[in-house]
Amino acid sequence: MRFKNKIALITGASKGIGRATALLFAKEGAKVVVNYFSSKKEAFAVVDEIKKVGSEAIAINCDVSKENEVKKMIQQTINKFGKIDILVNNAGIVFDVPFFERTVEQWKQTLDVNLLGTFLCSKYASEQMLKKDGGKIINISSTNGIDSFSPESMDYDASKAGIIILTRNLAKELAPKIQVNSIAPGWVDTEMNKDLPKDFVEEETEKIYLKRFAKPEEIAKVILFLASDDANYITGSILKVDGGHG
Repeated sequence: MRFKNKIALITGASKGIGRATALLFAKEGAKVVVNYFSSKKEAFAVVDEIKKVGSEAIAINCDVSKENEVKKMIQQTINKFGKIDILVNNAGIVFDVPFFERTVEQWKQTLDVNLLGTFLCSKYASEQMLKKDGGKIINISSTNGIDSFSPESMDYDASKAGIIILTRNLAKELAPKIQVNSIAPGWVDTEMNKDLPKDFVEEETEKIYLKRFAKPEEIAKVILFLASDDANYITGSILKVDGGHG
């Protein structure tokens, strides 16, 4: 039970990587805050699953791009559990739209949720962490923010590159009590990718050394490592988890 008596707040935890991470934390003894925006039914299903494995959890609705909502979510977490030990900034959106059809509103929404949301949650969670014994922040970026490019989602790519820079700056700003790291997954078998064209999936799969998309649980296990005491001397790092890609 690596996370007994630890409190983990996971944004975008109703499905995909966030859901898998929430369940793994619970199985390792953590009490979990399941953040969601629109998927209320799925979020409460995650809470029920966590309770079945013998841990505690609450679901909190919050648009991470809205400062007042983030402050409220952090306070609700403190009111319920008294502290925050681990923050996983996982919430994210993407619009797959051709460049000349891309709107300003889509750009703003993508940057607001993916990048501003990571900043806001990190700011207000770290304030609470610094009042206690410190903590761990894990930001979910993407290989799209490093060396994979998708012109139809260039605002998503920009937001994920921004998360990498934010991670490095936060690691310096919040040291030594808080370690901040980022994971950059490649293709993952999640809801976000379920509607990709079959021929595109086959083409991308061929580029992956391991010849398959990752399972959400495989990304979640890396998140748990970075949140654990085994990673106490790692901060400001960006870890690619992409199965090899060329």
